[in-house]
Amino acid sequence: MTLQHLWAAWRLEYIESATAAERAQVDDGCVFCRIAAGGPPSAADGVVWRDELVLAVLNRYPYASGHLLIVPARHVGAMADLTEDESAALWRATRRAIEAVGGAYDPDGVNMGANLGRAAGAGIPGHLHLHVVPRWSGDTNFMTAVAGVRVLPQSLEDSWAALTASWPD
Repeated sequence: MTLQHLWAAWRLEYIESATAAERAQVDDGCVFCRIAAGGPPSAADGVVWRDELVLAVLNRYPYASGHLLIVPARHVGAMADLTEDESAALWRATRRAIEAVGGAYDPDGVNMGANLGRAAGAGIPGHLHLHVVPRWSGDTNFMTAVAGVRVLPQSLEDSWAALTASWPD
């Protein structure tokens, strides 16, 4: 059997920074709060759309091309802690994200959900966020099952451009 190599050079920056932060025991705050404090949507920070209460941002480590996160601008960890306005804005943005994913990717389906709390799989449990992931018939393959690897056919920059162009007004 020949050993295959899968190059994912883009992960090195993340590995090095995460390793350095862990070794130094650095808590650099919430990534979503840093992104929410930024400027207008840009490919540099992955923000596809924003208003005063919520934003739609590309998942930096997506399950599939076009994987969006819908995030309250305010640091809040539980659905029950959202204001009525934040809750309504979160669901409006999620509906728009599904529409944008449909326009940009024409998927056969969409996974939409939330991992609430670390035990539920939340990678950032302190800041609530919803996932919107386009899916296609047959889009899982042996790479995920056998090698624990996802192959993404599109760069984050190209995903950002496609989703920004398809975002409904």
